[in-house]
Order: sequence, then structure tokens, then C-alpha cells
Amino acid sequence: MDSLYTYLDGLQHSLQGLHLSPIDFFLQAGPVGKFVVLVLLTASIWCWVIIIEGVVGVLRFSASLRRWRRGRTSRLLAPLLDEGHEAVSRVIPGEGIGEARQRIVEAMNRRARRLITALEGGLANLAVIASVSPFIGLFGTVWGIMSSFTAIAAAKDTSLATVAPGIAEALATTAVGLAAAIPASIGYTRLGSAFSSCAQELSGLIEERAVDLVANPLAQPVGSYPLKTKQAA
Repeated sequence: MDSLYTYLDGLQHSLQGLHLSPIDFFLQAGPVGKFVVLVLLTASIWCWVIIIEGVVGVLRFSASLRRWRRGRTSRLLAPLLDEGHEAVSRVIPGEGIGEARQRIVEAMNRRARRLITALEGGLANLAVIASVSPFIGLFGTVWGIMSSFTAIAAAKDTSLATVAPGIAEALATTAVGLAAAIPASIGYTRLGSAFSSCAQELSGLIEERAVDLVANPLAQPVGSYPLKTKQAA
């Protein structure tokens, strides 16, 4: 029992002077550990910027689709209608109704893909952050463990005060790596699913619009934005 008290008393003295706040972890880390943390913090900030942009894009996309379902259109989707009207205005000799409808659908889908790509922005970068950040954090972890062993060899002492800085650096880089990777993975999955759902709904609306344009080339949603194409009477 006396030996246990002696060990705990020595452990308490070893911990004196060690600060365990995140800022102290960063300040006490070596150059490599600080570099790893800064890289991961930059990736985390970039991740949240992309997520916010993606959420705004999904909200705009969804609102525009709701307007289209109500028989109206928005400035966001007006270029798709321009493309449809331009396609229906081209007269191809010998073209059947089904072929004309398919041509209109393809023209509007091409514009829709460009629109979706623009709305997604840097969504693909979230997958990069989610997959790379844990490995960068792991590199910091390994480096911190190596620093601990180097400190033990230099001091010829295995006390907690000797190994704690390196272990703290290792754990801190691991935590920051996970803090960057987890939101990126969740954001990529959820936003990708939301954009995919909106894209499928838009594809169905394009099919319906193509049928309307073939049946009535002058058809235009009520309250829509002015189209660039001038239709002949």
C-alpha cells in the first residue's frame, strides 16, 4: 500500500507543469505536429465552407423544383426551358414525334447536368477530405509516438513527464483528423443523396415538359421568367 501511495505521489509531481488544454497541446507540440494540426484545421474549415455551400445549393434547387411543380419556373431553371424551346424550334425533316421528344429531353438534360455540377460546387472535395484527413492524423500520431521514444532515450527516464508531451501530440493530431473527416463524410453522403434526389425529380419534370413542348411548342409556365427564344406564331 505504501508503494502505491509513493507511486501516486510521484505521478502527481510528474503531472505538475503539464497543461492539457487543446491550445497547450498545440503550443507544446513540435514543428511537425503543429504543421499537421494546421493542415487538418484548414481542411476542417474548408469542409464546413463546402457543406454550407452545398446546403444552400440544395435549398435553391428544391425551391425551384417546387415552383416548377406548381406550374411556375424560377431564374435557376429558366435556362433549361430556354434549351427546350430552342430544341423544339428546330425543324428536322422526317423527324417523328417520339424522336423530337427525345431530342428535346437530351438537350434539356445536357443543360441540367451543367446546372447540377455548378450547384454541387466542391462536393467531391468532401470525399477527399473524409478519406485523407484520418491518414494525416495518423501520421501525426506516429510522429508523436516517435517523439516520446526519442524523449525517453534522451532523458533515460520512462516517467509520465517524459512521454506525456509526445503522447499528447499524438492524440491531439488523431482527434483533429477525425474532427475534419467525420463532418466531411456525413456532409458528402447527405448532400450527395439530396442532389441525387433532386436530379431524379428534375429528370421526370423534363420528360413531362418535353411532352408539353411537342404537343404545344408555345407552352410556357405561368409566371415564368422571360425566355430567350423567340417563338414564331
